[in-house]
Amino acid sequence: MDKFEQLIERVKEELGGISTVRLLGDLKAKFMGKNGEITALLHSMKDVPAAMKADFGKRINTLKVEVEKLFGEKENKLKDDELNARFKNEAVDVTLPGKQNACGSLHPLNIVKNQIIDAFTGLGFEVFEGPEIDTDYYCFQALNIPKDHPARDMQDTFYFNENILLRPHTSPGQVRTMESKKPPIKILSPGRVYRADDDASHSPMFHQIEGLVVDKGVSLCDLKGLLDDFVKTVFDGDTKTRFRPSYFPFTEPSVEVDVTCCKCHGKGCSLCKGTGWIEILGAGVVNKNVLEMSGIDSDVYSGLAFGVGIERITMIKYGISDIRTLFENNVKFLNQFKRR
Repeated sequence: MDKFEQLIERVKEELGGISTVRLLGDLKAKFMGKNGEITALLHSMKDVPAAMKADFGKRINTLKVEVEKLFGEKENKLKDDELNARFKNEAVDVTLPGKQNACGSLHPLNIVKNQIIDAFTGLGFEVFEGPEIDTDYYCFQALNIPKDHPARDMQDTFYFNENILLRPHTSPGQVRTMESKKPPIKILSPGRVYRADDDASHSPMFHQIEGLVVDKGVSLCDLKGLLDDFVKTVFDGDTKTRFRPSYFPFTEPSVEVDVTCCKCHGKGCSLCKGTGWIEILGAGVVNKNVLEMSGIDSDVYSGLAFGVGIERITMIKYGISDIRTLFENNVKFLNQFKRR
């Protein structure tokens, strides 16, 4: 009996020096494991006289229950202590200002591109994106610009060889559509284009969206109505357009399209240089030669075409004076366009 009492006292004493759950597990194995001291007592029952076995067994069971209770209480205390220590170490001062993760946003060029696409898809246009590397035929010849024609000087670009080049406009997409699709046709062709220009208002790489309509009986009047609706969507409802005669080899007649200044609304300011008007795009009636080369009967169908520089529209809308600002990845500049 004295051995039982001594064992209980030793368990209590050694539990007092335990500080972690892992050490508690080692101590429990020492007393209650397969080779533990209490297990050894059970094995010793064979040496106990028969008259005392029942009492001896009860005392061992009572001992096991008491020891398990001591270990359970110690384990609960250690877990509570560890949890409280963790809470203390990971405590958050809710009075401190919060930390906000930086959020990305659309680039201003993408904002304007989406606005332009939305304006025209709402009028029934489909979007076609052609290859950026194309052949001389699609970039020039199929657009009524034969080899050695002086009109090529306006859009000369970067050649890989005599026949393969970086496209100077997205017009090849219009030609590919006319070759593969029968009228009526209403498409937009957006994408990157390349020209040998580099200054405050021109970049060797920029973005363009061109539109094409081919159907029976379309005319400049339809083009005027189409573009009137477009500028009201992209700028504001008071914006007006005007046409000025111009020259493009793939349209005849051709026009430059101006809009009333979005800053002064036609009164005259520094943005429009006092004129009240700003040039935004070129357009015209598709040249009959372009239609015929694409397999469309020009006696039955006519077409409208226009080309919009996304950088130009962006610079006008947001008052950006240097096109290179759009490609510098200046975070302070780009943060101005985050969605509120």
